[in-house]
Amino acid sequence: MPKNKVQGFIFGVIMSYAMAYGMEVYNIAVKEGVNLAAGGFSNMTGGIFWDALIEALYMGLFVLLFSNLWGNRIGAAFAARHCDPQKDNPYICQLLRQAGTVAVMCPTMSLVASILFNIILGGAPAGQLPAIWIGTLLKNFPMAFFWNMFAAAPFTHWLFGKIFPER
Repeated sequence: MPKNKVQGFIFGVIMSYAMAYGMEVYNIAVKEGVNLAAGGFSNMTGGIFWDALIEALYMGLFVLLFSNLWGNRIGAAFAARHCDPQKDNPYICQLLRQAGTVAVMCPTMSLVASILFNIILGGAPAGQLPAIWIGTLLKNFPMAFFWNMFAAAPFTHWLFGKIFPER
């Protein structure tokens, strides 16, 4: 885990881009209807991964910004309210912090994506934003939760440990 502000920032960058890339792969695959075809997500192509990389380059910046503004703090507060690392299993406390952060960041990033992709780039009427946002949130929350728990966070901890090994 990060020991100072620089390490914390690097950890945040890795996590932000791991989440952004995974969510972009998912959303582009859904947008292209891959999940509806026989075989579902097994039909993904390299183009989906490339397009996701392009979108993740700028979406990762939004994730980093909003997680630093409020996502991480609210996630930490959620974990602190429900878990005491001195008494409880520290891993459970870590999972609660992740869950709390996802519970804040998924609605935040779903709103960003709704505004950017549906209203600005898609031309949908701004009056439809609440409905678009709720639909986007319903689509994204299960993926964001499980992607964070089982892919992005473990990858981030692994890579961070390689960059800053414990002594």
